[in-house]
Amino acid sequence: MKKFKSIAAIFLIAASIPVLAACGQSTATSNQASGKYKYGKLQIQALGGGVCGAPAYIAKEKGFFAKEGLDVTLVSGNFEEAKAGLASGKFTVANGDFQYFPSVQQGLDLKVVGGLHKGCIKLVVPPNSKIKSVKDLKGKKIGVDEIGGTPMAITSVALANNNIDPTNGVKWLAYPLDQLEQAIDKGEVDAFAAWDPYGTQAQINKNFRVLTDIATDPLFKGKTCCFLYASEKQIKENPQRIAAIVRAYKEADDWISKHPEETAKIEVEKKYVPAADVKLVTQLIKAYDFKYTTDGAKDDVNYFVGQLNKTGFLKKDTDPSTFTKNVYYDALSKS
Repeated sequence: MKKFKSIAAIFLIAASIPVLAACGQSTATSNQASGKYKYGKLQIQALGGGVCGAPAYIAKEKGFFAKEGLDVTLVSGNFEEAKAGLASGKFTVANGDFQYFPSVQQGLDLKVVGGLHKGCIKLVVPPNSKIKSVKDLKGKKIGVDEIGGTPMAITSVALANNNIDPTNGVKWLAYPLDQLEQAIDKGEVDAFAAWDPYGTQAQINKNFRVLTDIATDPLFKGKTCCFLYASEKQIKENPQRIAAIVRAYKEADDWISKHPEETAKIEVEKKYVPAADVKLVTQLIKAYDFKYTTDGAKDDVNYFVGQLNKTGFLKKDTDPSTFTKNVYYDALSKS
């Protein structure tokens, strides 16, 4: 593994999932039978293996995409494929996080069109670790699923706020999500940051201690961690279709918030997530505050740009207000 050198320049995604093409409810079936999809076929990249990918899964399974005239196939892909797919029009939208911010700053033509939920990443250490807080991570090795990804960005913010240089003060090592615990056991890393359910599973099954939980840590609590992105090109060409997608995601978020246990069952039974424990997945879903946000998401982009300024993740002295103004698009108010 190579030592992390440039947060903004390197992006590696280690996890992927197969194409997801589960059928929705009666609305979807009716539309498929009649062929009446106003906005035709499209591909949407959804998060792979994370509980927090629920809005895309539920919009597909419950027919919310079909209701809006969208014949959707959910697909996966690494970060570079996602960027290329959005830029070329292969992907209409994609679930994404802070890892897109540097690319947007470097000229990638993307817009944030809303916030999906809050709190889905934990930074953990094994129970016998001498590391008691983020302050103790100086000089330590930290495992993440991808160099430049969101768990790394979250941890970098926590480090910077504890006077540790995220670039030179720690060593970053990348592993597939399902190998992070093993890396701890082998002594290859001292801590790891990951999407749920991985951090929570380590906490529950092996008594790992949580150093940072973005659902509860004051630095992150109440802030959007997962956004929905669309290319500006597609927004200009068909703003009504982007608005239809946003409405489907919004309805999915509303449904998830009212049916957390059924959402968990769908995620587990359809194998959208690796966890087999419906109770655990339900618990996580309840903690994420699934609610589609517009103004709230815009405020959170502004906040996190300010935080990421401290880490080297973005160009030095990036102006949060200017960045946010340039990147945010309210699809519902302009459709």
